[in-house]
Amino acid sequence: MMTSTKYIGKPISRVDGKAKVTGNAKYAGEFGDDSVAYGVVISSPIAKGKITSIDIEEALGLPGVLEILSHENVPHLAFFNSSYADQDSAPGKHFRPLHSPEIMFSQQPIALVVAETFELANYAATLVRFEFETEESTTDLKANEKNAHDPKGKKTGFNKPKSKGKFEKAFPKAPVKIETEYFLGTEHHNPMEMHASTVLYGKNDNLTIYDKTQGVLNSQQYVKSVFNLSKKKVHVLSPFVGGAFGSGLRPQYQLFMAVLAALQLKRSITVTLTRQQMFSFGHRPATVQRLALGADMNGQLLAMKHEAFAETSFFEDYMENVVIWGGTAYKCDNIKVNYQLVSLDTYTPLDMRAPGAATGVLALECAMDELAYKLNIDPLELRLRNYTQEDPTKKKPFSSKALKECYSQAAEKFGWQKRNPEPRSTKEGRNLIGCGMATGVWDATQVPSKTNAVMYANGKLEIETATA
Repeated sequence: MMTSTKYIGKPISRVDGKAKVTGNAKYAGEFGDDSVAYGVVISSPIAKGKITSIDIEEALGLPGVLEILSHENVPHLAFFNSSYADQDSAPGKHFRPLHSPEIMFSQQPIALVVAETFELANYAATLVRFEFETEESTTDLKANEKNAHDPKGKKTGFNKPKSKGKFEKAFPKAPVKIETEYFLGTEHHNPMEMHASTVLYGKNDNLTIYDKTQGVLNSQQYVKSVFNLSKKKVHVLSPFVGGAFGSGLRPQYQLFMAVLAALQLKRSITVTLTRQQMFSFGHRPATVQRLALGADMNGQLLAMKHEAFAETSFFEDYMENVVIWGGTAYKCDNIKVNYQLVSLDTYTPLDMRAPGAATGVLALECAMDELAYKLNIDPLELRLRNYTQEDPTKKKPFSSKALKECYSQAAEKFGWQKRNPEPRSTKEGRNLIGCGMATGVWDATQVPSKTNAVMYANGKLEIETATA
């Protein structure tokens, strides 16, 4: 039966559009009323070591300062490591804020000052005195590459890279070869809205939480597990997300801090991280990538190697799909891939806008351009000569692929054929004008689903949809 809709193909006003453009949309830290107290996180000034003493007497003596929480006075919480996991966590021993005096990364949260006003909490935080036993930290990826290890455990969405063919035999025989290395530095999320959580406390520990998150159910499950609360007592809302880019996928530590303080003081609390503290948690990891491409004189790929070394923390193994894209994008019978992690004294990296692909495809496409230059073949033509209508790694045809049409339209719009291929050859006054191209690759995930329908004798129909 044919159906129609009044929505498709017609402009529709966004339900939150007016609130956002007029400034009436609230960030997570702006909910609540005059009864809300404010928490300010104190960050570690060292990257590795342990806290040997804390002096809170002066800060706690200020009128209006309600509590100062640290590893010395946090109550007993969930014991098992699994209680601190979330839907997007990496395998390993998950970070527990204020759990021990150990410092594992720079800007690690080491205390929370709670006061009647933000200004007072912020000032009181400057009066808390710490002493540390400092250890030498390790944060240089390339300097520690020799300590690389295979990823441990499993992470949703991560595909263990697989080699095929005989790269070691094919590459030396290739008439044209390039070998190259690329280093991509750490990239941090910095959305407009800093991470914040406002916990509105209700009777019998009922919590309504406004959280800066891309997954309210993930935050709800985390709070429920860590603080041993009934699911019915934890209600998480995120009506507006002021940008996230992946940083809102995992519950960040301000959520833990706000809930901890609310349950301790039996009142509503809001905790907002500073812009500086936005650099203290998940980020796109730094990587070292090495590629080797071998081709015949016509530009047909004969051999491909792509290996990557990526940073992770010492307590979790964050992994992403960095080296798998060449085998999907181009036809090549001999491919060698390797992906390893290097543990550093940093916080665990986090998914950030096309995780893995944004890193790996960039290096792959730069290498393809270098090969094109060495072959003296147009970069676009080189891609076309290695074009494939099926996924070479799975030997299955793509359900749809219009990349050739995309190449053609883009080349026409940009005037590709008129460009001067010689590097640094085109100028406008003192400015060099570049003209390049690259292929983008991203996977499409499918989730099986089923629907159960029950028809009662009275004609009532009940439908329950579940996905797995």
